[in-house]
Amino acid sequence: MLKKITTVGDSSIICDFGENVDLITNSKVIKLFYYVKNLSQEKKIKGLLNYTPSYNKLLISFDLEKVKSNEIIERINSVDLTAIPEIIKPKNHLIPICYDEEFALDLKLMEKKLNLNFSEIIKIHSETSFFVYMIGFIPGHPYMGDMDKKLHLSRIPTPRLRVPKGSIGLAEKFCNTYTFEAPGGWNIIGKTPLEFFDIKKNNPSILSPGDTVKFESVKKSEIKNLK
Repeated sequence: MLKKITTVGDSSIICDFGENVDLITNSKVIKLFYYVKNLSQEKKIKGLLNYTPSYNKLLISFDLEKVKSNEIIERINSVDLTAIPEIIKPKNHLIPICYDEEFALDLKLMEKKLNLNFSEIIKIHSETSFFVYMIGFIPGHPYMGDMDKKLHLSRIPTPRLRVPKGSIGLAEKFCNTYTFEAPGGWNIIGKTPLEFFDIKKNNPSILSPGDTVKFESVKKSEIKNLK
């Protein structure tokens, strides 16, 4: 349920679904995200510049010369969000991952923190079906949940200045993929050769909020072929 809508400056609003970080709450955010996106694409509301979903909120930015915040707010408040049909059907993705020690940068640390051997960690991770909550931080970078409680981890004590592109990380109940080399403090469990973001495509990111992801273990020798 949408809790409240507030303005941010003179050209953005936030649709707030509360403080819970869970699949049910995020599914409502994603439904509103696609609804607003559809309004913009069909030019039912002019001047919408961006609509950015998070775990439990949707930020909508607009051109103040073309539309006012009250017009957008009135449109959203006039709609029964529970009655909105699924505009976009979520996709299911099978992502290759190599758990080789060369790529599992935090192997020993994870074994110690979780009191599990690495084969057990891999089994739990590869059997988990992840839900894409949102895309952010860097282009195409997915935040995926919900991790099995056996793999819940705090971030590493000292973040890395450079996490290699393609690294798969774990933190708390979430899993992510570093779509570009970037700083970060997630526990790195492996690497994927898949390109998650291509600016040349109409839809640059292969993952979208609401999609599901499972990881498939591949050997180090297979990575070049999979690119």
